[in-house]
Amino acid sequence: MRMLIRRAGVVAGATLAAGVMTVTTAAAAGPPMPDFRGQGLARVFSGVDYRTRVEVRDVSGRQRNVLWPLSWKVCTQSPAPGKELTGQTVTIGVVKKAERCPV
Repeated sequence: MRMLIRRAGVVAGATLAAGVMTVTTAAAAGPPMPDFRGQGLARVFSGVDYRTRVEVRDVSGRQRNVLWPLSWKVCTQSPAPGKELTGQTVTIGVVKKAERCPV
């Protein structure tokens, strides 16, 4: 009788652990990446989770430092719009608001 109770406990524990792993895996998949192209850079920082690492690059070819987000607009982004954010770094290519995005 005692052996039967132990086995039932092991089976129940394994089932519970499998259920927790399933929930954790589902929670790891994040929201879809918004489309920030053509919008101000400040929108990126308010549109992604604060824990998401955002890397910003000047894509004009001038290699300027991006210091004031309100002065820049988004030209490129990675991951692409609609892709799930799963903890990866978001890379944003920007130019000054008055400039055209490179083709």
